[in-house]
Amino acid sequence: MSTYEENDSKFMRKAKENPFVPIGMAGFFAIVGYRLMKLKSRGDTKMSVHLIHMRVAAQGFVVGAMTVGVLYSMYKEYILKPAEEQKAVRQK
Repeated sequence: MSTYEENDSKFMRKAKENPFVPIGMAGFFAIVGYRLMKLKSRGDTKMSVHLIHMRVAAQGFVVGAMTVGVLYSMYKEYILKPAEEQKAVRQK
């Protein structure tokens, strides 16, 4: 059986580890909500085209958030961490 934190859920723990996950989810739902509100005023655009545009925009936001998250974690791992290690070695 795995151990659980007292008051933190798995989502909150993951959000602390990678803050871009909730940003991507929030952006996804915001884009879908906005496009659903604009559904009535889509003009003469077909429903399928409107839904495809909504899906592409939402997926694009999520992929962008994931890319930024990966770049941020690489920056922390390969630039900040070695710099802190070198600083610790210099202080000894």
